[in-house]
Amino acid sequence: MLEFQRAVLDSLRQPLETGKVDVARANAHVSFPANVQLVAAMNPCRCGHLGDPALACSRAPRCAADYQGKVSGPMLDRIDLHVEVDPVSAADLALPPPAESSADVAARVAAARDRQTARAEASGARTNAELDGDALEEFAGPDEAGRALLMQAATAMRLSARSYTRMLRVARTIADLSASERVGRIHVAEALSYRRQPPRA
Repeated sequence: MLEFQRAVLDSLRQPLETGKVDVARANAHVSFPANVQLVAAMNPCRCGHLGDPALACSRAPRCAADYQGKVSGPMLDRIDLHVEVDPVSAADLALPPPAESSADVAARVAAARDRQTARAEASGARTNAELDGDALEEFAGPDEAGRALLMQAATAMRLSARSYTRMLRVARTIADLSASERVGRIHVAEALSYRRQPPRA
């Protein structure tokens, strides 16, 4: 992701927010649908060895802040899930397979989508990502403990209004994956864990 110029990355902000691309020319102004799912990957720093004292460059961790700074805050704000993946060692390859197979995960995802489809009639939104306004509060509003955690995190992590809304949608999806009717504290906590924290300089 960070090999693209910053201006190119920032040009994605509006399509990701509105689900459409506006093209303006001298004689015409056309909008195209662009309801997409963005999947991006990046190294933590230019050398890719941040966190490994034996391989990291002499500028760590400052190099990570400089490198990751190529992506603007508003752009990162539009990416709901940030997952840090540790390097795989040779010893990791000898570990037993995970308890939940890919087929099991696929079944849970399909069931979660069915819940969203059933909710669409009442909410008007086909997916949780489309929940907004009163429907967002009705179907994704957390319980008392979950709301308290979200408000605490909003202050500590300085969440924008956009981030707050996106956290509710992610928490609703996590609840759907666990077949939970109500969004609880545990779902909010997991949703918050996917928010990216800036590297320490």
